[in-house]
Amino acid sequence: MPRRPTSQDITEARERIAPHFARTPLVRLDLGFPDRQIFLKLETLSPIGAFKLRPALNAVLSRDLAALANGVAVTSSGNMAYGIAWAARLIGVPMVAYMYRGAPQTKIDGVRALGGEVRFVSAETWWDYITDADHPDAPDLLINPVTDQAVLAGNGSLGMEIVEDLPDVDVVLTPFGGGSMTTGVASAIRSLSDRCRIFAVEDDSAAPVSAALAAGRIVTIETRPSFIKSIGAPSLVPQLWPVARALIDGAIAVSPADVTEAMRLLFRKAKVVAEGAGAASLAAAIARPDLKGNIVCVISGGNIDASAYSTVLAGGIPPA
Repeated sequence: MPRRPTSQDITEARERIAPHFARTPLVRLDLGFPDRQIFLKLETLSPIGAFKLRPALNAVLSRDLAALANGVAVTSSGNMAYGIAWAARLIGVPMVAYMYRGAPQTKIDGVRALGGEVRFVSAETWWDYITDADHPDAPDLLINPVTDQAVLAGNGSLGMEIVEDLPDVDVVLTPFGGGSMTTGVASAIRSLSDRCRIFAVEDDSAAPVSAALAAGRIVTIETRPSFIKSIGAPSLVPQLWPVARALIDGAIAVSPADVTEAMRLLFRKAKVVAEGAGAASLAAAIARPDLKGNIVCVISGGNIDASAYSTVLAGGIPPA
C-alpha cells in the first residue's frame, strides 16, 4: 500500500532526477485581483512538456538495473507514458505503454518517437491495471503511475520547489487525475509550510474527489465525455485515496468551458500552451474568489493535439 512520502524520500528523488532536466519556473500572472496573486508553476517547460518526467525518472532511476532487464511498462493516458519512454531511453531499456484509444495523438506520437511501444487496451482494462485489479501478462516491470512509492516521491519534488520559490504561499491548486501528483506535492508542502492549503482540481464532467468528499467514502459516479483527458475518472484509486484525503483541504470542480477560457487566458497573457488538465488549476483559481493571498496553479502539461488547441483558441470547446 502506498504511504505519504517523507521529506527524505522527496529530497532523494529530487537529487536523483535533478541532473536530467532544468528546474521549472514559478511566474506571476497579473490578473488585476486586489486580494490575491496568481502564480504559475510551469511544468509545460519540462523536456516532455509535462510534470510526469519527475515521477517517471524517479521510478526508473531508483530501480535496480536487474529489475529492468526485460524493460519497463506503464499504464497511462499519455504524459506518464511519455515520461517513462524518456527515462527508458536514457538508460537504454525497452518500454511499453498501455493506453486507451482516444488518448491525445501528440502523446502517442511522443512515446513512439522516443522508442516506446504503445499497446492499446480498453478503458476498463486500463483502469483495472491502474487499480491493480488486473495486470498485463508480460515480463517487463510494470510501474503503477498512481500508487508507486517512487512516483509519489518524484512528484514531491514539485511541491518542494514551490515552497522554496514562494515561502509565503497560501494556496496550491493541483489537477487531480489518479492523485499521485496531488499526493506528492501536498506531502512536500505539508512538511515545509503550516499555512498553505492544497486543493484537488477536477473536470466537473468526472469529479470523483468531490463526490467522495461529499459522501465520506469512495463512490462510483456517472461521467460525461470531455476533451480533458488527464483528469477525471468514474472513481478513485482505493489504495491512494486515504493518503490523499489526509493531505488535501478540498476539491474544486471546473467545467470544460472554464478550462478552455483559462487555456485562452494563458496563451493571451503569458504565451503558455496548456492542455486541458494543465489549465484546470488556473480555471479553479478564477472560479473561487474566496481563495485569497498567494495562489500557485500547477500548470501540469502542454501536450495537446494541434486541432484541439486551434478549436480552443478560436473560442470553442474541442469534441470529447
